Amino acid sequence: MQYATVTQHLAVSAQISPDDVDAIKAAGFKSIVCNRPNGEGPDQPTFSEIESKAKALGMRSEYQPVVSGKVTAEDAKTFEDNLQSLPGPIFAYCRTGTRSITLWAMAAVKTHSFEEILALSQKAGYDLSGVIRRLKNGGDTPSDYADYSHAVVIVGAGAGGIAVASSLKSRVPNLDVAIIEPNEVHYYQPGWTLVGGGVFNANETVRTVASVIPEGVRWIKAGAAAFIPKDNLVVVDGCRTVKYEHLIVCPGIKLDWGKIEGLSETLGENGVTSNYRFDLAPYTWELVKNLKSGKAIFSQPPMPIKCAGAPQKAMYMSCDHWLRNNQLKSIDVQFYNTGGVLFGVKEYVPALMKYIHRYNIGLNFEQQLVAVDGKHKVAKFKQVNSPNAALVEKEFDMLHAVPPQSPPDFIKVSPLVDKDGWIDVDQSTLQHKTYENVFALGDVINAPNAKTAAAARIQAPIVANNLLYERGEQTDKAIYNGYGSCPLTVERGKVVLAEFGYGGKILPSIPTWILDGTRPSRLAWYLKEKLLPPIYWEGMLKGREWMAKPEKMPKTDTQ
Repeated sequence: MQYATVTQHLAVSAQISPDDVDAIKAAGFKSIVCNRPNGEGPDQPTFSEIESKAKALGMRSEYQPVVSGKVTAEDAKTFEDNLQSLPGPIFAYCRTGTRSITLWAMAAVKTHSFEEILALSQKAGYDLSGVIRRLKNGGDTPSDYADYSHAVVIVGAGAGGIAVASSLKSRVPNLDVAIIEPNEVHYYQPGWTLVGGGVFNANETVRTVASVIPEGVRWIKAGAAAFIPKDNLVVVDGCRTVKYEHLIVCPGIKLDWGKIEGLSETLGENGVTSNYRFDLAPYTWELVKNLKSGKAIFSQPPMPIKCAGAPQKAMYMSCDHWLRNNQLKSIDVQFYNTGGVLFGVKEYVPALMKYIHRYNIGLNFEQQLVAVDGKHKVAKFKQVNSPNAALVEKEFDMLHAVPPQSPPDFIKVSPLVDKDGWIDVDQSTLQHKTYENVFALGDVINAPNAKTAAAARIQAPIVANNLLYERGEQTDKAIYNGYGSCPLTVERGKVVLAEFGYGGKILPSIPTWILDGTRPSRLAWYLKEKLLPPIYWEGMLKGREWMAKPEKMPKTDTQ
């Protein structure tokens, strides 16, 4: 664990883990302040996990979440109050430490000169010149000067961001492209189901961001904080600005762990797990292997969520292991779904129901997980169709919980979204409805398609094509039909390959006489286990559009 000393009373750090708290205590710190909102990253421990460890060691802790790059005067005043009221020295952290030191700088301007603030921050390893410009500009980020300027700027280096960057560069190799991304690791998230099922090792699903960014694309290692589309600007960490001619937004989705009371405090222990987090998927497999009898609960939150089949995949893979080891008859398995159906596309339900019966799974529809008491191993559910009814309490030995999901906070408050907080795009072209030089793809858009990596694989070439059309470098527009895919791992060795588009229309990518996706198939399992990972790493992320060539939009009289 590394940290930077700012003053004798304060040190700042990037994201810490519960295991780091021992070292923080040993270094002499008496209080911890968290300035990072829960759910920003897929591998991020929640504040409750840190708080629990700190409390056990006799340390104070404070949760003061601040959206990246959106530090306000009120935030700075709260941070100043924490510095004065908490026992010191104080250890503050966020994703990189930038927010924490920015809060200090905005509070310190009352007692320090601009030069002193810059000197102390630079000594700590942070460049806060953007904050000084902001303070000198009355608190607003100056828009008359850009720290970076590029023809195309992409927000997010997840599956969608890397794929669309590669698709752009494969079409126009000399195009000036930059990616804004704060994290140093890139995850193959579809593999986490197989990690939780004991098929993959977690390390097989992660690589460095540096290794996947296409050659010739600039990496701006910062978190996007705000958009000023009227000035073609993105504000990033440290109040710096990035100028663009065209913008692509694909930051993924936020996991709202805190919306389930008590869940954060017990994740990774007391039999509570989730394949939706990198560090927890291996714990899922440990629980499955060790459970010989008892009660297992699998939950699914309200839609939309990424990979709507993933909650079921965890359940089927667990049941298959228990069945193969002659333990399933001693385990009561229950599926609690906030929705009213097993799967949203009816053609795939019959095959799934056969496995529901095979594993003797109890189905509980319109039941939403709202609280978890990890110590007593009790899950509490709200009856969606009877909102005034008392909560239903269920004991468990294993709980696979999936959190509600929403757009990232900096997206929700941006001028790019619809009334529900999703980026407002044309569902056919993925071009923004208001700002013609803005495109978006992946989990954050409001198009009514499944939020899956397979959807991003198809969307990326379409966005690349249509952006270049706007720049006069492509002769035809491309159209998106809503394609998404969900390989439902119903047992080890068999998959129901759900492929569909807008309106639930079945869109098979392989002829049905070879692979009928509505039936469990060993070929589909081979595709999931053996082919999709290299297709992802070596195809999708490299701009090789295998089975993803954009469909051209029919020309009209105005084109």
